[in-house]
Amino acid sequence: MSLTAGVAGRNARSPFNRIVSTAVAAGLLAGLALTVVQRMQVTPLIAQAETYEDARPVAAVHSHEPAHQHEHAAWKPENGVERTLFTVLANTTMGVGYGLLLCAAMLVRGGRPTWRQGLIWSAACYVVFFAAPMLGLPPELPGTAAAPVAERQLWWSLTALSTAGGIALLAFGRKGMYALAGLILLAAPHLAGAPQPLVHASVAPPELAHAFVVASALANAAFWLVLGSAVAFFFKKFE
Repeated sequence: MSLTAGVAGRNARSPFNRIVSTAVAAGLLAGLALTVVQRMQVTPLIAQAETYEDARPVAAVHSHEPAHQHEHAAWKPENGVERTLFTVLANTTMGVGYGLLLCAAMLVRGGRPTWRQGLIWSAACYVVFFAAPMLGLPPELPGTAAAPVAERQLWWSLTALSTAGGIALLAFGRKGMYALAGLILLAAPHLAGAPQPLVHASVAPPELAHAFVVASALANAAFWLVLGSAVAFFFKKFE
């Protein structure tokens, strides 16, 4: 018993151990929360859009841009338990990865993470990884025309980096020039513009696409809210 307590004590005093344990616990919790919200808000909209897609093939909608239409994989999870399990796996893996990033960022700034800091950092991450990229590349339902994947991924990555840099300069810069540079970084990706398809088209009605954007925004907000709070909670708990 004393040996177990001694090992636990040494692990608790290890900063690396606390970071990893915190990220795993918080990431699993946030990923499960995201899955629940998606199941209630997002998945029904995707299923509804897929019925439009099955009834009216995407190729018929934007036949003028065959190179830019969505590619359909040869395999996809079956609806029901299989799809839910793959969603849980993807969401929890993403949660652990973002949890590690969030822990590292909070500790670099110094001090012990608190729940208030967790919420502030999670709000910043929501803007960086979802809200800012969404302005140029909103979440898309199946059957929506889009620019090539590589172009969209590059713009998303550059937007996230630019937004993170802009927020950091605004939050931590001590001179007016830093604030100006931060504003420029925030605006630059949107002034350049996100890659767009040659023809905008979708098999789903506009109101369904709008509902999907709103549902995705709420689901991601819930994910970051839980992740930021859980990081602060578990970091203190594992201490």
